[in-house]
Amino acid sequence: MPDVRVLPCILALFGALGDLALRKLVPALYQLDREGLLHPDTRILALARHSDGEGDPLAVIEKRLRHAVPANEWNDAVWNRFHARLGFIAMDFLDARSYADLRDAVTGDLPLVAYFATPASVFGGICENLAAVGLAERTRVVLEKPIGHDLESSRAVNEAVACVFPENRIYRIDHYLGKETVQNLIALRFANSLFETQWNQNHISHVEITVAEKVGIEGRWGYFDQAGQLRDMVQNHLLQLLCLIAMDPPSDLSADSIRDEKVKVLRALEPIPPEQLATRVVRGQYTAGFSKGKPVPGYLEEEHANRDSDAETFVALRVDIRNWRWSGVPFYLRTGKRMPQKLSQIVIHFKEPPHYIFAPEQRALISNRLIIRLQPDEGISLQVMTKDQGLGKGMQLRTGPLQLNFSETFQTARVPDAYERLLLEVMQGNQYLFVRKDEVEFAWKWCDHLIAGWQRLGDSPKPYPAGSWGPQAAVALIARDGRDWYGDH
Repeated sequence: MPDVRVLPCILALFGALGDLALRKLVPALYQLDREGLLHPDTRILALARHSDGEGDPLAVIEKRLRHAVPANEWNDAVWNRFHARLGFIAMDFLDARSYADLRDAVTGDLPLVAYFATPASVFGGICENLAAVGLAERTRVVLEKPIGHDLESSRAVNEAVACVFPENRIYRIDHYLGKETVQNLIALRFANSLFETQWNQNHISHVEITVAEKVGIEGRWGYFDQAGQLRDMVQNHLLQLLCLIAMDPPSDLSADSIRDEKVKVLRALEPIPPEQLATRVVRGQYTAGFSKGKPVPGYLEEEHANRDSDAETFVALRVDIRNWRWSGVPFYLRTGKRMPQKLSQIVIHFKEPPHYIFAPEQRALISNRLIIRLQPDEGISLQVMTKDQGLGKGMQLRTGPLQLNFSETFQTARVPDAYERLLLEVMQGNQYLFVRKDEVEFAWKWCDHLIAGWQRLGDSPKPYPAGSWGPQAAVALIARDGRDWYGDH
């Protein structure tokens, strides 16, 4: 039996036949059902435009679900139970008349969870129509990113939703916050005095956050070329990770206590002035190269490409936080497409001991690192120094890990997908893994300042071959401080 108290609801999935819903959301709901984490009374309403030529929408959902779920995790009895709670309603989300069928389907007094797997441009219209048919009072709404493309547009989206729903019933998704390792950051830091007493500028020299993708655009050209890697990844995922690493202890584990501390970090981010962009920020755009040993096209050669695009597919930054805890500690962030491997990790580099007593030629080894891996294998590793074994070794040092691999340590066949956790939390009415309005706005404000600097200087992205770790300028960015990116060799 599950340890959590499972509560019933009606989940209305707007955009149910879209890529996100079929690739991530429906499989996550199936897995929750498989684990006994959907209440018997919970129902799922798939909402989408539909034409007769597309076939039975529930058959489309089943086909994609069977493809997405590993064969050893498919269970016909679970599917039959899942199918019994699943319904479909054809809707035009901006046509108020379409909502009559939804209103009639939401019977009883169960809360409604409305998940907007749609463009942000229709969030406001959906909210208005839910209110028009009397559903707003019982509804929590889940907003997918991106919420706008700058501060002004994000405010417009948030204000449109806020006209109908209060902040305590708005759940803004950042799927990185649903990862087991990201949640463990709070336990790791604040439940272990070993780390919390060392978690400041007196003991940490610098921090790296890397989110690397092997893939290219994957058919997202229309969206991505207008966004670029800074808007697509830094404004949300990387800054959220930075906040969890850098925030002060919250007063308790309530949603607002945690989010209050994250906002303090965003407010303390030092703006990067235009005259420092050349040394503290690197933009890149991948050219033709190799991935998995096969040739792949450059960004400008992708299908439907705008040959004159200056959108960046890679960003590296040195970020500084203006507060006591992190004064003088640089945070190096990088993210890009067509990297050598899919990798998301945080590396905390601790300072060397002030007094060194070992052989001079070994001094380069003296560096404790805490490595927090989000993907592909979620886990935590602490690199420590020990004496090498053997009678003839003397006091020869070696570095090795104290390692926690989640799947091995907890003997689980699978680590739950982030969307499973987030869907479960919203159905339970818990907001602590979701992003508050002011977090979104402070993150956009900082990123908008960067983008304005690029535009003022006419900065163009630097080329890098697909399958590499980005432009050479990204190596120079960290090398200026006498450091290098961990694990690139």
